Amino acid sequence: MGMTITEKILAAHCGRDRVAPGELIKARVDLALANDITAPIAIAEFNKIGVARVFDRDRIALIPDHFTPNKDIRSAEQAQIMRQFARRYQITHYYEIGRMGIEHCLLPQEGLTLPGDLIIGADSHTCTYGALGAFATGVGSTDLAAAMATGEVWLRVPETVKVVFKGANWQPWVGGKDLILYLIGRIGVDGALYQALEFTGEAVAALSLEGRLTMANMAIEAGAKNGIFTPDEKTRSYVEGRAKRPYKFYESDKNARYSRVLELDSGAIEPQVAFPHLPENARPISEVGTVQIDQAVIGSCTNGRIEDLREAAAVLKGKKIDPRVRLIVIPGTQEIYRQALTEGLIEIFIEAGAAVSTPTCGPCLGGHMGVLAGGEKAVSTTNRNFAGRMGHPESEIYLSGPAVAAASAILGRLGGPGEVE
Repeated sequence: MGMTITEKILAAHCGRDRVAPGELIKARVDLALANDITAPIAIAEFNKIGVARVFDRDRIALIPDHFTPNKDIRSAEQAQIMRQFARRYQITHYYEIGRMGIEHCLLPQEGLTLPGDLIIGADSHTCTYGALGAFATGVGSTDLAAAMATGEVWLRVPETVKVVFKGANWQPWVGGKDLILYLIGRIGVDGALYQALEFTGEAVAALSLEGRLTMANMAIEAGAKNGIFTPDEKTRSYVEGRAKRPYKFYESDKNARYSRVLELDSGAIEPQVAFPHLPENARPISEVGTVQIDQAVIGSCTNGRIEDLREAAAVLKGKKIDPRVRLIVIPGTQEIYRQALTEGLIEIFIEAGAAVSTPTCGPCLGGHMGVLAGGEKAVSTTNRNFAGRMGHPESEIYLSGPAVAAASAILGRLGGPGEVE
């Protein structure tokens, strides 16, 4: 029996020829990362271990992105703990505001997450890096502390679900966000619990790296341990010139064993909107009805990349947002912000009536830069719409891709780009 791409990467990182689902392994870590919410907890646990140094200062990334620029004293203290730890142990990859970005946008951009890697992070959306052909998964802060000391992590080898998106004859404005919302709508938020989601098919091959990063980012929203794509020439083109170290392409064997195979017709998928209060409540744009909104957010580790900003700007160009709506646009990194400036996208957003923020997770987790009041409704390109996720527990979040979020800001209600063209 052959192995899946996930199994091959895990086998290589525990020094074995093969592994099988269900096995417990101790594996070598290529990169360990944390942010300003999770790193301080990990640092406290690391200090208890009593070691004199981290396992490798070049393979740890600390990025304060959730409550930065700091919104209050507590968030400033969280960032200070990270800063002091990074200086004490001379961590190479520590990024402050003005030089940083949202971690899951920044690290691929900087060539620190690579094909064939085993990556762990004290953040559930660490699974994003599976888009590059890496095994990437979120862990608890105590597991991260142990990894920073030893360079190793304990894992159970997951079963793999193969998801085949057939065809590439997409409907207008459909992208990676719509494919993943459609999938989660089909299988539910626990539909791939502690399993690997392996994405394949003609539609996946046609996706840009940005679209794949969006899909892998939300694998956790189906309960998956990781989401992963087979690296190809698009992957090679993306990582060449960025990679900070060697990398390796893996692919699943033709006789690999899967727990199940799902085949989906990509041509039947419309732009999607996930209704409150779960990502699995996905509906096609033609069935959203009339839902007035108060706020629209375009950004986050899910849809804050340059392709996302271009898509939103294409909808917003020459138009004004509804005066009852607040539109917040957040580029994923400083480099993406600079590129959006160069391309004139920021001007389009401002002329439409949007507020443009420095890179931050901000409103995604109800931190700052767009917290919702009771009874308010927001359409957002973020990844979670749990009750209270963006503020008041009686507010509502509707998840979508950038085009739908931009169109909805213009209309003042949920709607698709076709309504404003």
